[in-house]
Amino acid sequence: MRAEVQNTVAEIEKSLVLLRQRMDWETAQHRLEEFNARVEDPELWNDPANAQKLMRDRQMLVDAIETHDSIKQELEDNVELIEMGEAENDDEVVTEAEQALAGLKRKAAAKELEALLNGEADGNDTFLEIHAGAGGTESCDWANMLARMYVRWAEKRGYDVELQAESPGEEAGIKSATYKISGPNAYGWLKSESGVHRLVRISPYDSAAKRHTSFSSVWVYPVVDDNIEIEVNPADIRVDTYRSSGAGGQHVNTTDSAVRITHHPTGIVVTSSEKSQHQNRDIAMKALKSRLYQMELDRRNAAINEAHENKGEAGWGNQIRSYVLQPYQMVKDLRTNYETSDTKGVLDGDLDALMAATLALDVSGKSRAEAQGEG
Repeated sequence: MRAEVQNTVAEIEKSLVLLRQRMDWETAQHRLEEFNARVEDPELWNDPANAQKLMRDRQMLVDAIETHDSIKQELEDNVELIEMGEAENDDEVVTEAEQALAGLKRKAAAKELEALLNGEADGNDTFLEIHAGAGGTESCDWANMLARMYVRWAEKRGYDVELQAESPGEEAGIKSATYKISGPNAYGWLKSESGVHRLVRISPYDSAAKRHTSFSSVWVYPVVDDNIEIEVNPADIRVDTYRSSGAGGQHVNTTDSAVRITHHPTGIVVTSSEKSQHQNRDIAMKALKSRLYQMELDRRNAAINEAHENKGEAGWGNQIRSYVLQPYQMVKDLRTNYETSDTKGVLDGDLDALMAATLALDVSGKSRAEAQGEG
């Protein structure tokens, strides 16, 4: 077996070690049996919220076990094919198996990164806020492009996306928008997107066709699990109701149904503008608790805390990523130096490589050291 192929096999085996470590392989089957027994309990759905969490936790464990076993089996099968092909001087079989191993290495590396999403809230659903920076129509249009980008990314992963609140721009785009994105590890993947995003392009709103730079900020925070208690003192909040904008005509919303909650000690403001005022109060309160929970996570996690503190205003010197459409095509993450010329793909939601690079930057030293120690 060629040295290059041996290195590929070694990399896949390291990924398998990390996958086993992250799911606590020695107890995984026992925990799955416990999950299965609880699922069969006829009283489980008397508490729907707890039942849904249990089902999600069980599915995540099932997926982790199946992922590990399928990678391990595919590795063994292709190594065996290479050995057989070399023994019989069948170059075609050897080449096909080597190509399969190269693809398996990429798959294993991606699953390894997913396994590293083991922070306290990484597995949670998430809220995602987008705010246009200074710059009027240009920044509002850029904020709208970012919203489209993240919605497409989430939909490609099979996540559910709910628009919680939106403030339209004066002429185009949006001033701000808040989404709830639901799916396995939604917060873990998206948390690295918090920060200022910079766009350079020829403006479609400039008759002189000059190049413009626009900024918008993104903030990501986890949806608080029902089993996490966050106390909010009623004396610390102000609840305002206001008329939410409707579609116009007979569909215009004529009641003061939208809700805004202001948390005085922190200055946090959350809004919701669904049809029901009662529903809006529940949504806004949950968003407030999530924001407060995020602050607590920030205090515990120095790296995340530093990232949020450095986010600053949506402008020069604070950006985490640049999207350049003119005079050349490039998206570059300024934290990892990862870059790609596929600007159209990125703006259409192909963000996994950018997110993975940030995750690898945050945990690569730890993960590799642990993998080496376990191997």
